[in-house]
Amino acid sequence: MSTKTAEIAKMIDMLPDSDKELAYELIKKLVLAWDPDYTKVTEQEYKDIAEAENGDFVSEDDIDWDNLSRYAN
Repeated sequence: MSTKTAEIAKMIDMLPDSDKELAYELIKKLVLAWDPDYTKVTEQEYKDIAEAENGDFVSEDDIDWDNLSRYAN
């Protein structure tokens, strides 16, 4: 988790429960507006894809097997 993400999570946690749901829905709306079909990739994912397309491969050790959803993009 990035530093900015952790800061945002801490700020949301400080809100009253009734406002936490509002904050969640706002963030969800922003993410869906940015990537409605969850197909965008991060800079690192783009580099990994480019390496793989150039005949290189991603090592099995570099895959986060506990968090495979991050590779679904």
